Amino acid sequence: MNVGRRRVATVFGLVTVLAVAIALLPGHRGWFDVGVYHGAVGHWVRGGDLYDWTTGNGYGFTYPPFAAVTMLPMAALAWYPTIVANLLLTALAVAFLLHLLVDPLARRHGWTRWYALALACCLLAGLNPVRDTVSFGQVNLSLVALVYVDLWLLERGSRLAGVGVGLAAAVKLTPAIFIGYLLVTGRWRAAATAAGTLVGATVVAAALAPQASRTFFAEALWDTDRVGELAYVSNQSLLGVVARLDPAHPDRRVWLLLVVAVLAVWAVRARRAVRDGDERAGFALTGVAACLVSPVTWVHHLVWLVPGLVVLAASTLPWPPVDAAARRRARAGAAGYVVLCSGLVWVFANGSDGPWGFVGANAYVWVGLGMLALLPIGRAETGDHPGLTEHCGAVGVPRGVAVDRQR
Repeated sequence: MNVGRRRVATVFGLVTVLAVAIALLPGHRGWFDVGVYHGAVGHWVRGGDLYDWTTGNGYGFTYPPFAAVTMLPMAALAWYPTIVANLLLTALAVAFLLHLLVDPLARRHGWTRWYALALACCLLAGLNPVRDTVSFGQVNLSLVALVYVDLWLLERGSRLAGVGVGLAAAVKLTPAIFIGYLLVTGRWRAAATAAGTLVGATVVAAALAPQASRTFFAEALWDTDRVGELAYVSNQSLLGVVARLDPAHPDRRVWLLLVVAVLAVWAVRARRAVRDGDERAGFALTGVAACLVSPVTWVHHLVWLVPGLVVLAASTLPWPPVDAAARRRARAGAAGYVVLCSGLVWVFANGSDGPWGFVGANAYVWVGLGMLALLPIGRAETGDHPGLTEHCGAVGVPRGVAVDRQR
């Protein structure tokens, strides 16, 4: 069998294994979240209150009004076309992210591009957060793609950098941490663009839906019961860890101390990433920090860790690793990937008592903390970054100038 046929057979085999595993393993979410979007927006269009609508088990719309404005086309669609539209948007987001994050690696190392992208797509589909995002019908991957449009713009010195972050933060508050990233790394213009886009989108939503905006910012935003139980094992944030220690009375002082520590580490490492010309590591670190410090980080929100896995994988290339440090990174990355694929935390969904319960129920948090502290950065640890190096080299710009122009 020649190389081309072996590669086709490999991809076909991986797709078959994944399809069988996804079909047979537990964890089918029944498009629950897209059902919430569809039901709440439809109720709103018919004259109801956006934040009064709930499912039979009490879950309602939890995003800002601008998110509902962007979802208005759902009101014109029946149930199954809504699911198809959600899947198409997710597929487009995945295609963009793979092209942005993986394709430069394939080109730099002379890999067959379709084969590299197909393998990356299979590896992506194996992750528990990705499977849950698709099965819930969530918007997570679309938001990651929207934020990473700004990575693409920053690497090209575009004046539009910040628009993607601003729009993503207007749809869901978590991506607003990327405005903080732009601030702590000194990209004042991009930060102002992101903040201005966020405010502008929020004002537009307030003009179109004044009552929904008042309800969200005065009531729904502060009602943590709307999003679910903090101690539930799916909440893989620092507050989730604290809440599982004492579900009745989680100590928010401890949580705030942990948040401050995480943000301090993140700010130092993000600044170093930009100083070393490694924007991709900076973005990846910010996604990891967002998952850790957010009060609620459901398992499907952890798609923000995916770019970090790509950065980690890039630091081990060429394959196989030739030095001990790269081999250690490869082992650590493989271990983190396996944990994120495993669904380990769900083993403890009905209880997480004892030391093993504490370790297992918070497994994804440990992966996030490890990535925050150890993700390779810049020339010293990972070599010239392929994406930035190729772009700068193509236009004759020395390393670092593309970043400095944004300061």
